[in-house]
Amino acid sequence: MDVINPIACGLDVHKNSITACIIVKRTKHLRTFGTMTEDLFELLDWIKDMNCPIVAMESTGVYWKPVYNLLELSDIQGLVVNAQHIKNVPGRKSDVKDAQWIAELLQHGLVKGSYIPNREQRELRELVRYRRSLVEEVSRESNRIQKVLEGANIKLGSVASSILGVSGRKMLRSLIDGENNPTTIAELSIGKLRDKIPALKKALQGLVASHQKFLLKKQLNHIEYLESQLVEIDNEISNRLHYCKEDLELIQTIAEVMELVLPKRNIG
Repeated sequence: MDVINPIACGLDVHKNSITACIIVKRTKHLRTFGTMTEDLFELLDWIKDMNCPIVAMESTGVYWKPVYNLLELSDIQGLVVNAQHIKNVPGRKSDVKDAQWIAELLQHGLVKGSYIPNREQRELRELVRYRRSLVEEVSRESNRIQKVLEGANIKLGSVASSILGVSGRKMLRSLIDGENNPTTIAELSIGKLRDKIPALKKALQGLVASHQKFLLKKQLNHIEYLESQLVEIDNEISNRLHYCKEDLELIQTIAEVMELVLPKRNIG
């Protein structure tokens, strides 16, 4: 079998330890390192001292990321390979350690690195994923408000298309503040929702206990806090999209795409 990389390094990365194997021609060098930043620099120094130009590791979990980030700052090529692909390569012996096996496959050119976006794109992905988690939490908290209202027999969600619209929030705050008159609360509606005032009066006639007011206050405050975080996240994402500004402007000219991307806001 041809040797593609005379010197190759395989890493078996776990949460608290990294097993490294560097193969120089046919000689194997095995070492174990911790995963603290100091340990990673020690690993990097060892790889450099061994004059190893290429390193491969499995893409299991998120533990590969700090190692890859460090390799990215050096002149050493880092490959993140699919764990399933490594297992499917014929010839693996049951007693061969993972790091050694990865190094052997890398030495003979039998592994291919997965696509890893550049650092700028990876950071943007983390922001976007966190944004999605915040949006999902807003949705969950909204469902909790709906459950509390149903427990008090307040049917606001049956009349208003969104209990978190401008009108919905005004009425929720009024309920939280202790207002019990359905007519007074219904009059807080704005826009097209005012056409439904008679239905609102019926929907808002319920019995809201003190603990339910407490819960509604905490839940609505939490939603508004999450929304403030979303504004900050959106600003950060927007600032980081400068490198593809022209592409985004071009995409925004496609009406069908914008209908999918932009949420329809209800201001009633």
